[in-house]
Amino acid sequence: MTQLFLPLCLASVVLVFTSAAPAHPEPAAEVVKPDRCEGIEFDAITPDDKGNKFFFKDDYLWSNFHGPAQLSNEFFNPLGHVDAAFRMHSQGDDHDHIYFFQDDKVFRYYNHTLEQGYPRAIQEVFPGVPSHLDAAVECPKGECSENAVLFFKGSEVYYYDVATRTVKTKVWPDVPQCTSAIRWMEHYYCFQGNNFTRFHPVSGTVEEGYPKDARHYFMKCPNFGHGGGHQIPKCSEVSVDAISSDDTGKTYIFVGPHYMRLDTKHDGRHTFAISRMWKEVAGGVNAVFAYEDKLYFIKGDQVYIYRTGAHYTLIQGYPKSLQEELGIEGVTVDAAFSCEGQHTVHIIQGNRMVDVDLSATPRTLSNEANLPLPRVDAARCGADGVQVFAGSQYYEYASPAVLRQSKIMPMPLPITSAIMVCQD
Repeated sequence: MTQLFLPLCLASVVLVFTSAAPAHPEPAAEVVKPDRCEGIEFDAITPDDKGNKFFFKDDYLWSNFHGPAQLSNEFFNPLGHVDAAFRMHSQGDDHDHIYFFQDDKVFRYYNHTLEQGYPRAIQEVFPGVPSHLDAAVECPKGECSENAVLFFKGSEVYYYDVATRTVKTKVWPDVPQCTSAIRWMEHYYCFQGNNFTRFHPVSGTVEEGYPKDARHYFMKCPNFGHGGGHQIPKCSEVSVDAISSDDTGKTYIFVGPHYMRLDTKHDGRHTFAISRMWKEVAGGVNAVFAYEDKLYFIKGDQVYIYRTGAHYTLIQGYPKSLQEELGIEGVTVDAAFSCEGQHTVHIIQGNRMVDVDLSATPRTLSNEANLPLPRVDAARCGADGVQVFAGSQYYEYASPAVLRQSKIMPMPLPITSAIMVCQD
């Protein structure tokens, strides 16, 4: 037994000591991805057909306003570094196609797939547009005179008319040299480094207060507040001042000195200062309603009327008093709303509601009624009826007539983050 066992053990020992040591490969070097919160300069910015925003740097991109960097070719194969990019916003065959520019070539993608025949020379696709671009952004008709694309190179802007395929060169001294550009929420932004400047796409004018740090607005970064420090309120503490939809389908809600768009699913829901769109009523409003391609703002005892469209413009001669414009007495109103296709605006002061015929001059008032609601802050009329807001709650009615005739309060519904920007 021993003689048999020992050789086996010795053999085992010999095998153990004579076996080669296992190889240990050198660990792969960790790839360091860029961090946009460090204040980098983007090469290009563009939305896709679903409204996602892509920010490009070297061979990487970021999707929307938060999250880590990812390789560009994982989204747009075989794309790498790009100089400029934009999504075509026309109603032709190019609608919702994305164009990427790289040196003297252009790539065209649809549904994140490179189309056959691309890449092609830039001059072949966009005659008169130079190579080695700095930035590009689409400008649809209504915001520009025709469907157009703005190309940036150095201090020059190349205005490309999509229909005629012609180019006009402009110089905008107030706009810095853009390294990337984007159209967002019907406004235009030129990026340079980690800053951005908002500009008018036709005149190139820039409002006061720019440039601003992009980390406050276009991404979520530690130690940077959204919108320069604006705090998102709790839904249980919010109180709506006004809510309305204009004739172009844009729906706005107003809270204090801020407003937000409710119909921008692609762009998300973001809060902005009222002065961004309607500088004459900056600081807050009492009521807002729409009528015949115009948006009416009531602030105190004054009425401001703006023409709707890509850019709101105050009608000459306004503001006017409540008495002069609407035939309403008092220092202000609590809420006002109109229904699509109707000539009537419903005015609420306290628990009193009265109708004003906007098609009659002088104004005529009718259908005065007392509401069962002790408080009304805002109201709107839509396809699903009337919503009346009071504090952090709202009430639903089938129509203005049902609201006028109601004798008891319906069950209140809470304002949630699904309705507006607030924390549940």
